[in-house]
Amino acid sequence: MKRITRRQMLIATAQASAAAMIAPACATRRMSEPQRGILLGDVEGTKAAKRIFAAGGNAIDAAIAAAFVAGISSPSKCGIGGYGGSMMIAQGDAIYCIDFNSVAPAAARPDMFPLDANGAVVGKVNFHGWLAAGVPGVPAGLELALRKFGTKTLREVLQPAIELAATRPENPRFSYAALRRTLTTFAERNSVDSFYRGDIAHEIAEAFAKHGGLVTTKDLANYKARLVTPYKLQWDDATIYTAPLSSGGLTTLEALNIFKATPYATQPASVERTHAQVEALRLAWRDRAQFLGDPDFVEVPVEQLLSNDYAKELAAEVDAAVQARKAMAIDVPRIQQTGTCNLSATDHAGNFVAMTLTMGNGYGAQVTVESVGMVLGHGMSRFEPEPGRANSVAPGKRPLHNMCPSLMTRNGKPTIAIGAAGGTKIPNALYEFFSNHLGEGQSFPASIDAPRLNTTGSLELRVEKLFPPDHRAYLQQIGFKVLPGVGPFVSAVRRDPRTGVFDGRDHIGDPFEMKQQLGNSATEPDTVR
Repeated sequence: MKRITRRQMLIATAQASAAAMIAPACATRRMSEPQRGILLGDVEGTKAAKRIFAAGGNAIDAAIAAAFVAGISSPSKCGIGGYGGSMMIAQGDAIYCIDFNSVAPAAARPDMFPLDANGAVVGKVNFHGWLAAGVPGVPAGLELALRKFGTKTLREVLQPAIELAATRPENPRFSYAALRRTLTTFAERNSVDSFYRGDIAHEIAEAFAKHGGLVTTKDLANYKARLVTPYKLQWDDATIYTAPLSSGGLTTLEALNIFKATPYATQPASVERTHAQVEALRLAWRDRAQFLGDPDFVEVPVEQLLSNDYAKELAAEVDAAVQARKAMAIDVPRIQQTGTCNLSATDHAGNFVAMTLTMGNGYGAQVTVESVGMVLGHGMSRFEPEPGRANSVAPGKRPLHNMCPSLMTRNGKPTIAIGAAGGTKIPNALYEFFSNHLGEGQSFPASIDAPRLNTTGSLELRVEKLFPPDHRAYLQQIGFKVLPGVGPFVSAVRRDPRTGVFDGRDHIGDPFEMKQQLGNSATEPDTVR
């Protein structure tokens, strides 16, 4: 396989992402009969979804088809070798969640990523290389969703991806022809089972063994995507449902619960309101670093973190900081993660889907199972490399990630599906949308379009270039380090349950700025293996 530098890879990824996202940036699509549905999040995926809708498919069918297509059109962000994802589904008045996060292999150890004197993983082997990859969850998650909630066969929803793969020239990182053969095999068998318990599984395990990775045929055979119970938060007549641990949804809901307990939540825009928004988010990130991990392995105080009493307690601290015009003294290390693809869909029957899936950062682990035509995601990078933490590595454990696709109901009726792409920016983006839409009463389009602010708990804030200059200056004045940054990609759809009319809207920061920042900062000597 041709070796390219990480700098070349990042620049190419940024250019492709920018080109793909310019068209839908901050645009609204309004649909009505005879059109049967809408999906946003990936340009080619949207085309595939239209085809599925036209053939009588529902929003779940369309989202699964779009996800397979996105693995062809946006391979740096997602694909069948991606480490995993999460999906929220509304059918009728029922809300469901599917967790298809990666799982650490049985041979994984808490101390498998040695740290240097500065606390960094030696050689970044948790990010790049075969040790960075756990068991991929994407094929299992997509098939589970389709079988339980879709109306089309796997064979049918795979056709757009198979056809798109046939039109692509060879990629220096993997073979589209090999990937097309794998997808065709899935279609012929009408199942992805061989990816986990058949000939394809053996090819994957052999590649891991050959290159010093840990995933075995037994690890693959033991993998299961899961139906899990969503977390929810009430705000007046609205209920927000989001993916539970090990997703990032708890961070979003905790921050919202703290903020809505402050006196600033329902006030008009002001520097004080922005300060309160930031501090509520920082407190949630502080708790995330201390408490959150796979609940099958560690005891996470979910009820306490989402309780109204705890929210009121922290809201008082937020109010005190706003009144004192000082940033709160919270010491949380800055975290930087990117990547992912989000797809949001609804249809004429009132089904909703919000699905986020990922490689991790660009091209994930940057290693390829050549015969299968797939790049592997780096799910192991989402664990804490230091043993003894809530999110430390353990065999069979699922890493804590940022994806948090969400649904909103009004008086029990589903109205909005929303999600985001952008690593640590994801929980923050949804927090800002809901705090502005439900708290300040901003319209759906305005809440999507609003310029984003990002923090992972430290005093460093990254803001989009359209963020209000007076708010930026105020935050700088009271103790924050305010820097320019590229916002997340947010895609959302809504449907009026009374009229059945639906539309959607998506938001990105500045794709050209993103390309420039990636190009200028991509100086690591790593290569795609």
